[in-house]
Amino acid sequence: MLEAFRRDGGLIVEGMFNRATIDALTAAADRRVPEFPPGSATQGMGAAGAAFVGANTVRFSSLPLLDDAYFDMLDNEVYAAIADAVLLPHCGSYWVNTGQIMYIGPGETAQVLHRDADNWWEYVHSAWPDAVDITISAMVGLDEVTEELGATRVVPGSHTWKNLEYRVEHESVPAELGPGDALVYSGYVFHGGGANLTTDRWRKAMHLSFVAGWLTPEESCALDFPLGGLDHRSHRVQRLLGHRSYTPMPHPGGGLWLRHVKAIEDTA
Repeated sequence: MLEAFRRDGGLIVEGMFNRATIDALTAAADRRVPEFPPGSATQGMGAAGAAFVGANTVRFSSLPLLDDAYFDMLDNEVYAAIADAVLLPHCGSYWVNTGQIMYIGPGETAQVLHRDADNWWEYVHSAWPDAVDITISAMVGLDEVTEELGATRVVPGSHTWKNLEYRVEHESVPAELGPGDALVYSGYVFHGGGANLTTDRWRKAMHLSFVAGWLTPEESCALDFPLGGLDHRSHRVQRLLGHRSYTPMPHPGGGLWLRHVKAIEDTA
């Protein structure tokens, strides 16, 4: 898997998440979708965000509050092994960048191709082409995801380009998925949601990404739970959702995202 990831910038892992987990999350997502008008930019990006999200696409985050199945996804051994291999050599530890439901509606046009790592533009563009991996993502099928429905399109090998140029969309290929399959891809590979060519069906998928612990994530996951609210979850879940401090070990440097002792005493 790592060989394919490093060569092409991404790969599809069939059955990475079990069907019970996927069915539980999908049922919970379906119940919440009516609360979010298609085209709304819930990520606080204004008009530019609405254009990026799409006119008939529903997105929303705070998935730990959606269903406990999300915690099972964070503890998934296969995704953890890939993320560890890609990120840990450079960053000591990592946490959730964002988890988002992404339902693409009938008639939606293709999303502009982009790189997820451009969220951290200053680092990427100052270090390119020698920038190290700082983020990894998975697009997970919650139902059958076909090209006709708007499967994510990827430009294989674009993570190795010597400059950060944009290239034409016809070089992209669709990442078709079944329920529980995942497109795992580099933050440096060009990709974007495909066009939904149907008149009455939705593309049901979700995004789950990690980012180096020394960078600010897209989603403020830690605010979804009070101090101590994740103490019954695994240490990995606590760290991924910002309820444990960051340490750069074995690399040099100090701890980040520390909890104040007084705050702990006040909630005892």
